[in-house]
Amino acid sequence: MRIVIAEDDALLREGLALLLRAEGLDVVATAGTPAEFLTALDDHRPDVAIVDVRMPPTHTDEGIVAAVEARRRRPDLAVLVLSAYVEQSFATELLAGGAARLGYLLKERVGRVAEFLGALHRVAGGGTAIDPEVVAQLFARTRHDERLDRLSPREREVLALMAEGLGNTAIGERLVVTDGAVHKHIRSIFAKLDLPPDDAADRRVTAVLRYLDDVRSRA
Repeated sequence: MRIVIAEDDALLREGLALLLRAEGLDVVATAGTPAEFLTALDDHRPDVAIVDVRMPPTHTDEGIVAAVEARRRRPDLAVLVLSAYVEQSFATELLAGGAARLGYLLKERVGRVAEFLGALHRVAGGGTAIDPEVVAQLFARTRHDERLDRLSPREREVLALMAEGLGNTAIGERLVVTDGAVHKHIRSIFAKLDLPPDDAADRRVTAVLRYLDDVRSRA
């Protein structure tokens, strides 16, 4: 796995690089600005980019803008965004083009090495990794949505874990229920969100993006 890190905090940037290299991963470049990041992307053609949301010069949304541009240039690129805070509009902006190979984590998760590496590998493998706190706040803002209101509290829990990128077995382990129970909840979620079995789209992704689209429309 070839990785580029875009982070303006030199200490965190080098710490991440050391951590990943210690795990046997190939950090091919690090960058402190969006321009350096996009240059590294073209020069090294990494498999994964780890990108900070707030970067120079204004420290607002430069990282997200760079991540969106990186995905435009390289649609196959996996992107894991790191943020110090839950930034809902930025999360939905990044996810607007689809959730495959995308992650959005709070920086505090980096200290939980196993969780961070798990999210990185999940995104690199084509999956999704959304921080639980981001999911919780997005749900809090979208409960008025009629389709989401059809879900039971347990179904909301299952959908939240789906949004984090967890598979059925991992969801079952987290909720201490059987795979069969998880499968039943997910079937019910699809039915209540009007996602038929013959839907050509990935119903798991569509279910997660249903409420993200609502947040984006009101942001």
